[in-house]
Amino acid sequence: MTPVIALSDGNCFYVSCERVFDPRLEGRPTVVLSSNDGNIIARSPEAKAIGLKMGDPFFKVRALCAREGVAALSSNYGLYGDMSRRVNAVYEQFAPDVVVYSIDESFLDFTGLADPIGHARTLRATVCQWTGIPTCVGLGPTKTLAKVANHLAKRTPDLDGVCDLGDPAVRDKALSGLPVADVWGVGPAYAARLVAMGVTTAAELRDLDPRQARLALSVVGERLVLELRGQTCLSWDEIPAGRKGCAVTRSFGQPILALEDLLQAVASFASRVGEKLRRNGVAAPRLTVFMHTNPFGPGPHHSANGAVTFLEATADSTELVAGARQAARKAWRNGFRYSKAGVVCEGLVLAGQVQASLLGARDRERSERLMAALDASNRRFGRGSVVLGSTAGRSRWTQKAEWRSPRYTTRIDEVPVARA
Repeated sequence: MTPVIALSDGNCFYVSCERVFDPRLEGRPTVVLSSNDGNIIARSPEAKAIGLKMGDPFFKVRALCAREGVAALSSNYGLYGDMSRRVNAVYEQFAPDVVVYSIDESFLDFTGLADPIGHARTLRATVCQWTGIPTCVGLGPTKTLAKVANHLAKRTPDLDGVCDLGDPAVRDKALSGLPVADVWGVGPAYAARLVAMGVTTAAELRDLDPRQARLALSVVGERLVLELRGQTCLSWDEIPAGRKGCAVTRSFGQPILALEDLLQAVASFASRVGEKLRRNGVAAPRLTVFMHTNPFGPGPHHSANGAVTFLEATADSTELVAGARQAARKAWRNGFRYSKAGVVCEGLVLAGQVQASLLGARDRERSERLMAALDASNRRFGRGSVVLGSTAGRSRWTQKAEWRSPRYTTRIDEVPVARA
């Protein structure tokens, strides 16, 4: 039986989440800003139409936004994450297997359905009715082709939000008109390499000799070629791929001048990294802390980093926080106004494959119980309900979020109130 894979994607997801609870934003150009209200990270179609780009620094387009009546909102990740959970709960009513790829994208298994296109249309209508989030659905025999189909569904109004690339003739026409840079897995570096080889469209990539693709792009290129031909190379549980790195970085609401304030900040970042590592079932063998001043602000300017290597790879927030504070002390220099810092972990390994150290005396069982209790408490009562003492005192470094909407679905004190 030929597989039928669906990829459902929330349209302008962050903006759509905001519009669910504020209908005044419908039809109005709207953007969502990154942490600390720095850059544009989401745009409504109306905002795209007036020339706003992803990644635009807000201070550079503030005048344009004011002139065009653009609604600029601070990011509200608590709301977006909960709306994503609700959308995926709907997906689970329509498919036996659902793989969450990102906050706004999920793969669904439609194999064996008599009418996958009709099923996809019903899915879209139900998601919109139950959650208010508009979606587009791409269908194909492989995940790569489902991604291509979703890309076309979003950009071709006549398809009414659903594109099916199951028919080889339809697929050939679609791939012939798709730039190779728009193929899932082809980043800017790979795209440049392919164009230099004379491969400019998805169809030309499909027709490339798989061995040549492997030499040029590693095994990733060979898999892309075969997947574009309709041959499944990425099994259901291979996507998303295992994480190789994990980071939490933030710009500060006001410059940091005191070491103690920076230590509190990086402790909070490291604790958050620990949550991410545990959720993904991985551990970090080393950790790096970086910090820098505002390159556009008054001097003096400075950037620095410090690193620590653990005796055993870890996802224990207490160990990560201790390491982050140690690395931050190494990197800190007095006399600078630090505007941003971050904690980065690389070389991640599966938690079940951590090599024990002969020199360490770590009680793994106790560590795992403690972290499980910490995570369970924060899932039940809300993130930040239980924290490590060294992460307290955020008032000096917390980010700006001047235009954040209420967290309608996760904070009882921010639930919308209807008045007569």
